[in-house]
Amino acid sequence: MSTAQHADLAIIGAGSGNTVPGEDLQGRTVLFERGLFGGTCLNAGCIPSKMLVKAAEAALSPADAARLGVELRVERTDWPGIRDRVFDRIDRIEAGGREYRQSQSPQLQAVTETVRFTGPRRLVTDSGAEWTADRIVIAAGARPVVPAIPGLDPARVDAPDSAVCTSETLMRRAEVPGHATIVGGGYVAMEMAHVLQGLGSEVTVLVRSETLLRGHDAEIRRTLGEAVQEHWDVRFGTTATKVTEREPGAASAPALELELSDGGVLATDLLLLAAGRTPNTDQLGLAAAGYDLHLDGRLAVDEYQRVLAGGEPQQGVYALGDICSPFQLKHVANHEARVVTANLQAERGREPLTAVNHRAVPSAVFSSPQIASVGLTEEDARAEHRDVLIARHDYADVAYGWALEEKRGFVKLVATADGSRLLGAHILGPDAASLLQPLIGVIALDLDPRRFVREQYWIHPALPEVVENALLKL
Repeated sequence: MSTAQHADLAIIGAGSGNTVPGEDLQGRTVLFERGLFGGTCLNAGCIPSKMLVKAAEAALSPADAARLGVELRVERTDWPGIRDRVFDRIDRIEAGGREYRQSQSPQLQAVTETVRFTGPRRLVTDSGAEWTADRIVIAAGARPVVPAIPGLDPARVDAPDSAVCTSETLMRRAEVPGHATIVGGGYVAMEMAHVLQGLGSEVTVLVRSETLLRGHDAEIRRTLGEAVQEHWDVRFGTTATKVTEREPGAASAPALELELSDGGVLATDLLLLAAGRTPNTDQLGLAAAGYDLHLDGRLAVDEYQRVLAGGEPQQGVYALGDICSPFQLKHVANHEARVVTANLQAERGREPLTAVNHRAVPSAVFSSPQIASVGLTEEDARAEHRDVLIARHDYADVAYGWALEEKRGFVKLVATADGSRLLGAHILGPDAASLLQPLIGVIALDLDPRRFVREQYWIHPALPEVVENALLKL
């Protein structure tokens, strides 16, 4: 006789997966989470990083003030105080979420262990506890890639006494390094370089390719590259070929010596690995369940977020977030969680399922300068053999841009040749993420941008006028 416990619903992962169980639980629910409740975004990602970005921008404010004729001086940056302020709040929220789920209802059991599949709807925890479930939601997220570099011991990455870390532990470190080297040219690399430089580190960024932020608009990438090279040592087409770390506790400095692909040697106090993230599918025993994977390791799902096995959707088995999505973004994971929640309810009532909408997925990079994008780049639009219209307006050409003394910022729009449909929008400059929001709506709702700009007032003199003026050029 089987000793397995049974649940009506099993959820693996308490990031966005934690939003699936509602107040009115129907049947027994088990929630598996081996790590921190709230997932990467809350504990080691977008939320604490933006809190640190704000502190870094305050520390860098004298440079902005000088452009306006104001002299400021930063007396010091209190890294322990900044870090503790951030994580005192984060950790309380994490603990509160955990406590809430553990005490919410006798019908919900939170299991703080790693779990893996032993069959299509069979699970086992590290302690050997077996579970079966009628319905399953897989939301186990992703983790930073640890590249294979000679001399780099993967087991020591993120160790408390190691000078090599990922974004999982960087923000909780005891001190800001004198010199930090970052491997990678994506979102995490750009934001963490901004934070570290703002709070006192010298920063070197090693970028394997010849550009930052692959996949973004070429003009955005080029302008960002020019801007950050004023503050960081950015080495394009360069990788670390060997890492030598001093013995833990040794008094000599620096902590690391890196041999580089260009033949150079770099001494550094900290090595941040920010070369992408990989889905946690390899930790779940998915072969035993027979579920399909993409070549990049993501779990395969259909348009309703149902997991595929042999190309066929599995009723009652769903996935969401970084474990399956091509967009490793919290707002996408939250949208997919809402779709999964709706479809779990629809299955009970034998109602039509809700399809996921990935049509107008925006993104933002909180670097300096800030970047925000949605839709097609100019390059992508032209590659699809479209006749396109490009409209562009500089921050420097609107009144509030004058107030900011902003020289680099711009809004770039990609539209159909007649200007009747907006295909993409890309912004570089102060408040780019906020300025992008109305343009997301134009694309998502398929609005005519020419009517959108002309049939409403735009506050003068305010920064959104840069968006208005770009739209008026369509």
